[in-house]
Amino acid sequence: MMMNLKDTSTWCSLACSLHKKGAKIILFDTVPPNQEVLEGIVFIRGDIRDYAQVEKAVTGVDCVFHIASYGMSGREQLNRHLIEAVNVQGTQNVLKACVEHRASRLVYTSTFNVVFGGQVIENGDESLPYLPLHLHPDHYSRTKSLAEMAVLKANGTALKGSSGVLRTCALRPAGIYGPGEQRHLPRIVGYIEKGIFRFVYGEPSSLVEFVHVDNLVSAHELAAEALASEKQHRSAGQAYFISDGRPVNNFEFFRPLVEGLGYPFPKLRLPVSLIYFFAFLTEMIHHLVGPIYNFQPLLTRTEVYKTGVTHYFSMAKAKAELGYEPQEHNLDEVVQWFRSRGHGKTSRNSFLGRMLLDILFVSAIVAVVLSFLPVVGS
Repeated sequence: MMMNLKDTSTWCSLACSLHKKGAKIILFDTVPPNQEVLEGIVFIRGDIRDYAQVEKAVTGVDCVFHIASYGMSGREQLNRHLIEAVNVQGTQNVLKACVEHRASRLVYTSTFNVVFGGQVIENGDESLPYLPLHLHPDHYSRTKSLAEMAVLKANGTALKGSSGVLRTCALRPAGIYGPGEQRHLPRIVGYIEKGIFRFVYGEPSSLVEFVHVDNLVSAHELAAEALASEKQHRSAGQAYFISDGRPVNNFEFFRPLVEGLGYPFPKLRLPVSLIYFFAFLTEMIHHLVGPIYNFQPLLTRTEVYKTGVTHYFSMAKAKAELGYEPQEHNLDEVVQWFRSRGHGKTSRNSFLGRMLLDILFVSAIVAVVLSFLPVVGS
């Protein structure tokens, strides 16, 4: 089996879980894992954008877990060319290699974003259509849609030199959390420790979803099993929403992390529209100065939508067809993980955080004032 990087904790946990069940595992990524993996798991350094390297990793493999992506959050979302190369061309390389080297099963890690673009979705299911590509506010979501479409379309493709066919399916996970998660939690903790996390936004009633890494690992294993003949290939050609199944306000979800690290939870609440406009201005500034100074935006427009607008989905299809049963988790182990690595409230002066917060408020006020100025025609 072969895996590609999306989130270190996810693929390391998945690799270890499958290895303990007797599977022979090959990890494929541009950098070696920063977590300890079990003896016997093979790591191959390579780039998904290079077909020859992908081909080498897939040779002799039965099942591929394609977890690779780029541009999920932060300044990564603004690098259009790399996002296209990894998410679209990289996926084409994986599909081609599977067909050429007779890998009969492919589980693709997609995202909620393929159907979500800032509109309210309550208990949505897999019958929802893809969001029209031109309506995606970021390149990541658009390219993940293109990649998922390609993966599901490839289901049933004849394998070269074989009577068999490629079976594919896609998982659409919510925001991932758990000890060692590397995409979101370190950035959030950084904002907390720098004093930047001083406000929340959106309605208190807005609900989103998360998925613990252990539940996501379980979903991947079940999806792969359901692609096999023993399960009548029931997941072939299908997409599944995957989460803990517990919609929650985004900021309330992180309250235990904030308070567990010894910080006060923000009391100031701002409107989504104001924060969205600020994110838009930040992206425009990044577009201008990014080639010289590639700074980390506080938030992008997509991140504002994903954290401040209600969108959650039904697990009915995953439960019925995969046997997916999410286990209940909380952030206690995440707090312990960060504390064991020296994180938590200290007496250090958070001057930088206060300065950035001041910049945010000044920028927001200026943005609001400018939005009300009349447009003078020539």
